[in-house]
Amino acid sequence: MDWHDIPSLAALRAFEAAARHESLSAAARELNVTHAAVAQHVRALEQDFAEDLLIRQGRGVAATAAGRALAEQLGDGFQTIAEAVADLRDRNADRPVNITVTPGFAGSWLMPRIGEFWSKHPEIQVNINPSCSVVDLRQEGFDLGVRYGAGSWPKLDAELLTEAAYWAVAHPDLVAGRAVRSLHDLTDLPWVMDSYEREQHRVVEGEGIDLAVLDVTLLNTNELALSAALAGLGVTVQPRSIVERDIRSGQLVKLMALRDNGLGYHMVTVPGRSSPNLRIFMAWLRRTAREDRENEKAPGGAGAS
Repeated sequence: MDWHDIPSLAALRAFEAAARHESLSAAARELNVTHAAVAQHVRALEQDFAEDLLIRQGRGVAATAAGRALAEQLGDGFQTIAEAVADLRDRNADRPVNITVTPGFAGSWLMPRIGEFWSKHPEIQVNINPSCSVVDLRQEGFDLGVRYGAGSWPKLDAELLTEAAYWAVAHPDLVAGRAVRSLHDLTDLPWVMDSYEREQHRVVEGEGIDLAVLDVTLLNTNELALSAALAGLGVTVQPRSIVERDIRSGQLVKLMALRDNGLGYHMVTVPGRSSPNLRIFMAWLRRTAREDRENEKAPGGAGAS
C-alpha cells in the first residue's frame, strides 16, 4: 500500500461522518472538532479529487453520487478497522500479565503477598520473571517491571511502590557484646551477601562502605546468604520483611536500619500501553503497599521500635 496516494485519514473520517449525518455540525460533535475543521477537511478532499463530494441541502448537506460511493466504502473500511481493534482489545483483556521483577523484590515482597491477589482474582494469570538483567519492556513483551532505583528511566513511566527497608542483621553469637552505631563498626567481621542482589550492594555503599575492603563471601542466591547468616557465618543486609520472623524468634539480631537514600521499588510501564488485567494488578500492588505502610505506623506495627 502506498500511503502517499491516500488523503489524510482525518479528512476521510470527517467526510464520512458528514455524509453519514448529512450535517457538518453533527460530524464535528462526533469527532470532537469544530464545524470549520470538518468543512476544511471536506474542501481539501474535493480539491484533491477535483470533484464535489457534498452539496448544501436545506440546513444540512447531502452527498453527491461520487460522494455517496466514497462514503459507503469508507464506512465499510472504518468498520473493518473498528472490528480489528475490538478483536485485539478482547484478546488483550484476557491475556496473562507478564511482569519482570528483581529477585530481591520477588522473594522479600511479592511472593509473601501474591497469594491474596490470586485468591481474589483467580481469572487473572500473572507470569513472574525474576531477573537482575536489564530488559526492554517493549521488545520483550513485558507489561510491567518492578525495579529498584530513584525512579528515572528514559521513555518509561515509573511510579514509586514502596521504599526498600533494609536491615543489617547477624546471628547473636557473632555480635555478642558489640556496640553498633554504624556499619563501620562491623567492617572487621565476616559478611555474607548475594552476588546478584544489587539493591543490597547499593544500600551498603550508601552507608559509605567499600565492599572491596570487606571480608565478603558472595553466594549465588539470597536464600543461601540468609542461611549462612543464620548459621553465624557473617553479617548480612536483608529486606526487613524477610528477617522480621527470624529476629522475633531470636535467631538473628537487628543491628541497624539502613538509609534508603531516596531509592525504592518502582512500577515501570510503557507509556500508553495497558490492559484491564494489568490495571487490576497494579491497583492491587498500590493498595497492598499502602496497607503495609499503614500497618508499620500503627502501634505495635513492624516499624515500631
